[in-house]
This record gives sequence, structure tokens and C-alpha cells, in this order.
Amino acid sequence: MALTMSDVDRFEASRPRLEAIAYRLLGSASEAEDAVQETFLRWQAADVGRIEVPEAWLTKALTNLCLNQLTSARARRETYVGHWLPEPLLAGDPMLGPADTAEQRESVSYAVMALLERLTPNERAVYVLREAFAYSHREIAEILDLTEAASQQIFHRAGRRVAEGKARTEVDEATARRVIEEFLAAATSGRTEPLVRLLTEDVVVVGDGGGKVPARARAVEGSLAVAKFLRGLFKPGKAKQDLTGGSVELHLADANGGPALLAVVDGRVFGVMCLEITAEGIASFHNQVNPDKLERATRQWTAAGDHGEPLVTLF
Repeated sequence: MALTMSDVDRFEASRPRLEAIAYRLLGSASEAEDAVQETFLRWQAADVGRIEVPEAWLTKALTNLCLNQLTSARARRETYVGHWLPEPLLAGDPMLGPADTAEQRESVSYAVMALLERLTPNERAVYVLREAFAYSHREIAEILDLTEAASQQIFHRAGRRVAEGKARTEVDEATARRVIEEFLAAATSGRTEPLVRLLTEDVVVVGDGGGKVPARARAVEGSLAVAKFLRGLFKPGKAKQDLTGGSVELHLADANGGPALLAVVDGRVFGVMCLEITAEGIASFHNQVNPDKLERATRQWTAAGDHGEPLVTLF
């Protein structure tokens, strides 16, 4: 049966929520868009007039599609070159979804998005639906064909696994900016000691080049090792100029609700460095340089217009 305009409008009203759910589940904006489009095709093929609660039906259809995608993605990522990190989204992107509560904001932070990769598909689905979208365990049970008790158990297990990897209490925006300015001054000084003082002892650097841009295959851990790595990363060199194809401007930005440095070359986002800044120091750096995962960020950056002077220009 062909959809009426009312049926189409009903789906389009749900699209932002569906995209936000899919992004949190898949960690990829492009895959989220594909999953939502496939959900629309299923909506189009369904007998819509017999669906009593369209929101629940759409959420169930989308979540099941994402679970299938996550299962196949786990196999694909075994052959992925280096680390797989989520696609960063800049402030204002509607795919970031609701940010009314601390739980909703934290659930889409880049550090937590990276931690979600540790969960099984079912754990991830329960955690996202409950923590970010406040679905009841009864609703989640219906969406995932579980018992309500199983949903509660899975949520608590997923919550523990995420909490184990989370940083200490983060700092406010003004403090984060000051720390980033100090970090850039230290990173471009050519000296290791100033960097070490800004880092936590267990700081970690993870990079994702997708085999298309050089990135370390293994994480760098510990304040001294990370400081030496960052000192080299910010050191000028012909190889880096050849790689980027021009001067790199570093701009302060907000990615997934947290502080980030955008490396911009001729108006194109070449890399996004998401920093996890705590009262004890910088706890992690997640560096996304895979060009396939920066196309949306580049479009956002271009559309935003004038960004003022960069904090630093490299190379």
C-alpha cells in the first residue's frame, strides 16, 4: 500500500531521533543515514494503517537493522587497518541528538563513544536506548525481544563496562580552553617536560587513519611516552608538509560535546583531535584522521563560515 503524505510526514518527524539513535549505535554518520533510509523502506512496505504505535515500530525496525550492522561490523573491524574510532561530529550537528541531561550529553561524548566499542551489540543497544533516550526497560524489552529483567541486567553490565574506562571528573569549558592553550604551547616548544606536566600518568593516545593516513597501529600509553609522541607529532618536517598538502591551521572546536582541536588545510578538515580533560590533567587524545570519517565535519566547518584566527599554524 502506497504511503500517504501523512505517513511520510510521520516518518520524517521521527527521522532526527532515529538518526541520533543510529549514530550512537554505529559510530558512523554515513552508516546511520543508511540505516534510517532502510528503515524508511521498511515503513514504506509495511501496512502502516495497522501499526498502533509508529514510534515504537520505527525504533524497533531501526534498532534491529543496527544490531545486524554491528554484528557484521565486528567482523569487518578485525581486518581494519589500525584502530577503529567513531566519526566525530561538530557542535550543532542534529545527529548528536538530545542533550538535555548530563547522561545524554555524556553518552555521545567521544570518549564514551569509543568505549561503546567494547560492548556487545545487545549491550550497546540497551545502554544507548536507556541512557541517551530514556526508554523504559519495558519498552527496550519489546524493542529487542527480551524480558524486562534481562534488559535491566544487560544495562547494569554495560554501565559497569563503560564506567570502568571513563575518565575522572571533567573540567569546565573555560578551564579546558586554558589547558588546550597550554598544551599547544608545550607541544610546539620542542620540549618534553612541559607536556608531561599537563598529562595524567595513565594518559593514552589512539589514532585512526583507516590505512589512508599514517597512524600508529597501537595506542601510546603513559605520560612520558605520550609526551614524546606528541612532541614528534607537532614537529615540522617535509614529510608532514607533503602529507597534508599545505599549512595546517589548528582551531579550537567542540566535537561530540567536548573540547577538540581541528586540523584544517585549505578549508578542509584534515584531522580532529578530541581531548579528555580532567582535573588531574589530559587523560586521553583520540585522533581521527581517516578522510572517510571527516567529510561531514568538513561540510559543517565550511557551512559555518568565518572561524577567526587559528590558535596555531603548523608546518
